[in-house]
Amino acid sequence: MPVAGSALEASPTIGRPDAVGPMHTEGRYEDRGGALDVVKRYVLVTKPRIIELLLVTTVPAMVVAEQGWPSTWLVLATLIGGTLSAASANALNNHLDRDIDRQMRRTSARPTATDEIAPMGALLLGLVLGVLGFVWLVVFVNPVAAALATGAILFYIFVYTLGLKRRSSQGVVIGGIAGCVPVLTGWAAVSGGSLADPRPWLLFAIMLWWQPPHFWALAMKYREDYASAGLPMLPVTHGNEETTRQILFYSYLLLSIVLLYIAGAQAGWLFIVPSLVLTAFWLVLAHELRRAVDVRTAMRLFGFSTLWLALVFIAAAVDAVF
Repeated sequence: MPVAGSALEASPTIGRPDAVGPMHTEGRYEDRGGALDVVKRYVLVTKPRIIELLLVTTVPAMVVAEQGWPSTWLVLATLIGGTLSAASANALNNHLDRDIDRQMRRTSARPTATDEIAPMGALLLGLVLGVLGFVWLVVFVNPVAAALATGAILFYIFVYTLGLKRRSSQGVVIGGIAGCVPVLTGWAAVSGGSLADPRPWLLFAIMLWWQPPHFWALAMKYREDYASAGLPMLPVTHGNEETTRQILFYSYLLLSIVLLYIAGAQAGWLFIVPSLVLTAFWLVLAHELRRAVDVRTAMRLFGFSTLWLALVFIAAAVDAVF
């Protein structure tokens, strides 16, 4: 259950490649350093910081579905399965993107890009984690939650990574669907698999429209990186001026979805007040970016957008309980 093209994908290397990295000789990858270094490299391949962001949306969705705190075991079981599935998608993504990762300064230190992990190792890790995530969710949660989490992996890999990422500037818009699935998975875990209620789809929509301005703001900073790798990110294909216009447009779409959630979920003041205040501040930043068209303002919006997502979902959970 990944976030497509997320800004959090960058991760530090385990030391310098020329110091502790692998030796690639006659098709063999030799891991240097101790066992702990090897484990760290494989953990980095799963992009743990992205997983944290996904789980921030899963738990509030479960609380809203339950109208209170679900059983702690169900929450833990859902988070474990979701983590395995998200880690699978991220490992497979790193495996498939290792060629372009080598060309971008932001991603060149990834273990798959520096050959600190053999391609087959990352591939097997992704496949094993995906199977484990599916089986775990089937056994300890329910088949619908398992199907959603695994479907997100397949969508992320085949639609986004292999289909859109290298071909379309709108890849993060469509590919972002995969990053919204944790909301549905958490809801299905509590509801026994039912998604007939409009509220999970409204939470899904909030996260879907959150992603483009979030990603494009960061893409303005790494525009040259994307260009050097031949990736058609919006700032590369249409320039920063058009990117800021699109960010402002999607920011107002995000406001419209927040208003739809207020109406459709019959939200109370514990959601209405913080969500509207936070979104109003988002729009202030988006307008500032539209006027300035500079990286510094873009990064202010990017930084706030991550906080915005967490606080809005927490507000939805608190409002559902009280």
